[in-house]
Amino acid sequence: MIYVHVPFCRRKCNYCAFNSKVAGSAEKNFYVDALIKEIELRGTSEPVETIYIGGGTPTTLTLDELARIVDALGKNFLVDKSAEITIEANPGTVDENYLRGLKTLGVNRLSLGVQTFDDALLKMLGRIHDARSAIETVTTAEKFFDNISVDLMYGLPAQKLEHLRRDVEQLKNLNVQHVSIYGLEVEEGTIFFELARARKLPLPDDDACADMYDFITATLPTLGYRRYEVSNFAKKNFESRHNRGYWTGKKYFGFGAGAHGFDGNLRVSNVRDVATYIERINAGLNVSTVEEVVNRRAAMEEFCFLGLRLVEGIDARTFEKNFGVKIFDVFGAVIERNRRLGLLTVNGDKIFLTERGMSLGNEVFADFLL
Repeated sequence: MIYVHVPFCRRKCNYCAFNSKVAGSAEKNFYVDALIKEIELRGTSEPVETIYIGGGTPTTLTLDELARIVDALGKNFLVDKSAEITIEANPGTVDENYLRGLKTLGVNRLSLGVQTFDDALLKMLGRIHDARSAIETVTTAEKFFDNISVDLMYGLPAQKLEHLRRDVEQLKNLNVQHVSIYGLEVEEGTIFFELARARKLPLPDDDACADMYDFITATLPTLGYRRYEVSNFAKKNFESRHNRGYWTGKKYFGFGAGAHGFDGNLRVSNVRDVATYIERINAGLNVSTVEEVVNRRAAMEEFCFLGLRLVEGIDARTFEKNFGVKIFDVFGAVIERNRRLGLLTVNGDKIFLTERGMSLGNEVFADFLL
């Protein structure tokens, strides 16, 4: 698995705390040069089954710049011929020629940051597109891609359940194979955080957010989207292979400013600042630092709280095979407590979240930290 981070956007959204910035063409070009050097330095003969180019907005790069990145990955890694290659894109940054170009580069999965189809909400979020351009982008993308994912958000300022009803209704008219849902989190360092601190952000209350969550999680399956993870729904055979890899503990490389990687033992992260990243790469200096040594206890915890994100949950036999101890000997009290609370189900060797557990997943996951 490979993740490539492109930390550029045309405009910083009001809610966004991701490692991203607005930049000119020269800085982007310098960044791509540095990114390719990092890829060349860390290339390996290890086979790669998924590539995910995220951001930021990767489609703020030119097709030539993206082609250089994809070419470097192909030259320095054994990329499987059937690899899932995803790129994130925002409506308003791609047209038909650009989408055609992405297909030519080998991209076979498109993830579109739609967020909502309501113009007023999009403006409030600080998005650069409107509902019409979002619909047009999806419709145009259908000409080139048969694996399209869209992001939808709920719990937005001034958002009502009716807004979300219209968003979901719009999906009926689009040939989309995957939907990711996100509840708004107001994070420090964003415009929304400052507005909330000044009490100028009209957020829906907890009950309204719960109603939105219940509606979208109940309605998407009626449209053919099977829930396979806490926040992700897909039509048959269109689950994200890359994201599933994270939840099942696979190793992955992370390239670019702020990117994270995991080699099965160490979790590392690259320096976040773009200028510092470029300077260090060009000077031949290391850009990554170790965030965590995943010892046996941490590995057991991650097996549980990452695996439980998936609808099928975790398997007690696999846990015992991996760690040489029964899961109930380590987490028996935690499992039983959450089972009594109606958050977990135990069915033979399978342990998985209930519907209620899905909505309170973070509380369950935290409970597995020994």
